[in-house]
Amino acid sequence: MKKLTSIFLSLAFIAFAAATASAQNMMFTSLDGDRIDVEAQRGKVVVMAIGASWLPISDDQAATVNKLARKYSGRDDVVFYFIATDSSTAKARNYASDDELKKFSSRNKLSVSILRDTDGEKSVSRYNIDQLPAFIVLDKQGKPSGEPISGSDPFGKTDTSALVSKRVDTLL
Repeated sequence: MKKLTSIFLSLAFIAFAAATASAQNMMFTSLDGDRIDVEAQRGKVVVMAIGASWLPISDDQAATVNKLARKYSGRDDVVFYFIATDSSTAKARNYASDDELKKFSSRNKLSVSILRDTDGEKSVSRYNIDQLPAFIVLDKQGKPSGEPISGSDPFGKTDTSALVSKRVDTLL
């Protein structure tokens, strides 16, 4: 009986450790050097605009995230981030320095924090993103709510802010 109890406790500890580790895997660094764990913000809906400063349609994405941030301003239970997938490796084709990301933010009057996901390795694989730009909405437990809202409509027939807003509203 002691052996069975010991095995059960060991399995419970392993499950707890795995759950804790998976929540801590989504650490990003802000341009100010702060480390942000987007999945550990319990009690808040987290909206991530995942794009790149070199991607022309990310300017439209920045406008969309600004519109959404204004709509939900004053609420403590919704937080927005722009996740930049630009490389921090100077020799990479998609390289952007922190200064370049700050210029992107300034040019687009970005009202949310930019977090760096070097080369998009974490966000793209974690959330199964097949096209940038994309929006990911996390529920109040830090879990993705639905599929990524990906791509951009060059003809303006799809209101991405309405799609993201609808998903956020269902979680509040």
